[in-house]
Amino acid sequence: MIVNMSAGATKEQIEHVMDRIKECGFLPHLIQGAERTVIGVVGKNRGRRSEVEALRVAPGVEDIISISQPFTLVSLQLQPQRTVVDVKGVKIGGPELVVMAGPCSVESREQLMETARGVKAAGAHILRGGAYKPRTSPYDFQGLGIEGLKILAEAREETGLPIVTEVMGVEDLDAVVEYADMMQVGARNMQNYPLLRRLATVPRPVLLKRGPSATIKEWLLAAEYLLSGGNPNVVLCERGIKTFDAELRNTLDLAGVALAKELCHLPIVVDPSHATGRRSLVPAAARAAVAIGADGLIIEVHPCPERALSDGPQSLDLPGFAAMMKGLKPAIAMVAAGR
Repeated sequence: MIVNMSAGATKEQIEHVMDRIKECGFLPHLIQGAERTVIGVVGKNRGRRSEVEALRVAPGVEDIISISQPFTLVSLQLQPQRTVVDVKGVKIGGPELVVMAGPCSVESREQLMETARGVKAAGAHILRGGAYKPRTSPYDFQGLGIEGLKILAEAREETGLPIVTEVMGVEDLDAVVEYADMMQVGARNMQNYPLLRRLATVPRPVLLKRGPSATIKEWLLAAEYLLSGGNPNVVLCERGIKTFDAELRNTLDLAGVALAKELCHLPIVVDPSHATGRRSLVPAAARAAVAIGADGLIIEVHPCPERALSDGPQSLDLPGFAAMMKGLKPAIAMVAAGR
């Protein structure tokens, strides 16, 4: 539920409503806008909804609205203005398309530094790279761990690009927080609720990837864990879903991107690398994501994809990334003209 306070509601009236919401077994989530205050009512079903609804007659209350979806804090009904997430000065969800780029995994200092310099020169805003890598096979390259994090930090120091890297579990969290500017929750961990609860308490933005079989509702409820735990700086990432088509690694759900933007206020980026699994399709999928309203892209780039220890077939080389960035300009201009 949402409690809309009147434009002239006093501080005392707002505090009274919040106290009553707590007494009813829920938690109040205060959003103070320029003109009025809105209070989200969140919590478990054991709360006394009828008593909250009775607050319609409380001084300073204009209206109470029921939210039809099970998520409240991410809902566009609660917060009509879109969230802008700041990653060390890079604003995701603002007027500019944000591009995150880099290798699937940090393999060596030379590999990452060459990639970081190249993507920066081509116009990338954030450097991506995995220090810890979840792999389907236990025999595949699993990442460099702490050494990889240190290399990422060195690349940030030289290029000025903030870094986003994946955290795989609560046991790695403290180490990743020490080095990363943005924490990535991979598709396999979208419903790792102990990890989400811990990340909700961390003072870092979170990039939340959609699980390969997750519905839009499940994806947004995973984000709700983060917001309800105290972290409002969440960016959603569509990275393709599993379908019956064996020719693609995954299927890019562009309609899901549009629906998520219709339902929630969080910024959304698209990962066309994982969504297609083919480097030849990445530029076209990236342009389509821009056209449908994505706030950003996350692209896998490697200086020599044929030598990549992970995800080489879907990685662009540096000239390919530069060409993709140039090719995005007409789509970006088209979207800007339509706003």
